[in-house]
Formats: sequence, C-alpha cells, structure tokens
Amino acid sequence: MSLSTARLDRFISEHCNVSRRAVRLMLAKKRIAVDTIIADDIGQRIDKFSKITLDGHILQDNRALYIMLNKPIGVVSATIDKQHKTVIDLLVEQNLFSDSGNEEKDNLHIVGRLDLNTSGLLLLTNDSRWSERLMSPEHKVEKCYQVTLQNPLTDDYQSAFAQGMYFEFENITTKPAKLTIMSNFVGQQANQYIAEVKLIEGRYHQIKRMFGRFRNPVIGLHRQAIGNLFLDENLPVGQSRFLTDDEVLGIFTTTVTN
Repeated sequence: MSLSTARLDRFISEHCNVSRRAVRLMLAKKRIAVDTIIADDIGQRIDKFSKITLDGHILQDNRALYIMLNKPIGVVSATIDKQHKTVIDLLVEQNLFSDSGNEEKDNLHIVGRLDLNTSGLLLLTNDSRWSERLMSPEHKVEKCYQVTLQNPLTDDYQSAFAQGMYFEFENITTKPAKLTIMSNFVGQQANQYIAEVKLIEGRYHQIKRMFGRFRNPVIGLHRQAIGNLFLDENLPVGQSRFLTDDEVLGIFTTTVTN
C-alpha cells in the first residue's frame, strides 16, 4: 500500500474541528507550519510523516522507522502468532520503542519475510513507500543468501540458476539468479556444502524449490544482505537496531547486474 497523502486544509479542519474557511484564515496569518516551513497553500499535500504545527504547538510529528533485526531460527515473520514468538515480540523485549511505542509497534510492517527456519537480515518499517521500492522487482534490489546443503554442488547448479527455472504451479519462470559455490568438501567433523545465492525475487520457498530440482535438500538458509545493506556482524542473534540515514538511502545502490 502506498503512503497516503491528504490536503493540509482538510487535516487542520478535522484535527482542530474548524471550518476550512477558518483554516484559510490561519494560513493567511502564517500560523501553520509544515516541516518547520510556514504553509501558504491550502491544497498542500501532507502525509503521516509531515510535522504539522499550529502557533508552534505540534499537531502531528510521527517518525519514520527503519529497523534491522538479526532474525533467529524459530521466530516467525509476523506481528501476531499464537504458537510461536514473533519478530515484533523480539523488538518489544529489547525495549526498542519510545513512550508512544504501542502506536509505533502497531504501524510496523515486515519487508521481505523470512520463514520460520530461515535466519538473518530482516527489515521492518512504517514507511510503505520505502518498502514498496525495496521489494518491487522493477527496482531489482538484490537479496543475498548463504545456503547450506545436504549434498555436494556441481557447475550445473550455476547455469540452471542463471537461466531461471520454470515453476509449474505458478506458471512462471524465475528471473536469473547468481549462484556461487563457497564450500564443497567433506570434512572430518562435518560435510561443508555451502552456496551463496543472489536473486531479486521472493517467490514462495524459492531457494529451497530451486535446489529441490537437484534433489539437494536445504538444511540451512541465512539472509546476509538486501541491496547494499549487509547484516551488521556486531548485532547479536535476536537483537535489532535502527538503520542510519545513510543505510536507509544506500540500500538501493546495489542491484543485480545480469
């Protein structure tokens, strides 16, 4: 859902329970400011992140939230779940929110869900414009995963992922994905069959289904990066932090080069 906008005069009229004619008079007297700038246009568009003041008193001042979470296995990407702990539960436990935390928490949505048994980088926000851009195939923002497999890998995997695979159920062919073999040997303690996969889609269990074509079960799946944003290596499993301004904007600078 796109971030909705409204007319400034309608917002002031409804918020202060005054007529729009009265709002025009307020504007003429330079009593209203939007994002610290005196407003003079009754038709000015505002959104939920616009800071609105009247005579210096704040009518609206919502902050945009952008959160990185190091998601553990066994936690669901949901806001409410009766059986499992949710990612929202983790944020609450960490006391990430301000005094108005309940409202902030309720307005969050998850950007690119990870299933119960997948770990790694998960993003949450209340800015739908940002999340739409991030998840839209049109913008080709790359997602990078480390995949641990049950069986060895061959070069055939790389060409199959690069060509795309046809999924009969959805009647679609996946967009090209890049597979790099990171480890492919039998160790004394444990076998190490690890691949890095980069893709721009998020089809239902896509990576597991693609490896399923080779009858090679995925036994570990971890998201390392989205676009130019990598999971903070200093962020413990289950913990979260707010993104910096540079991270919020910089995430879009790395895209698929196929």
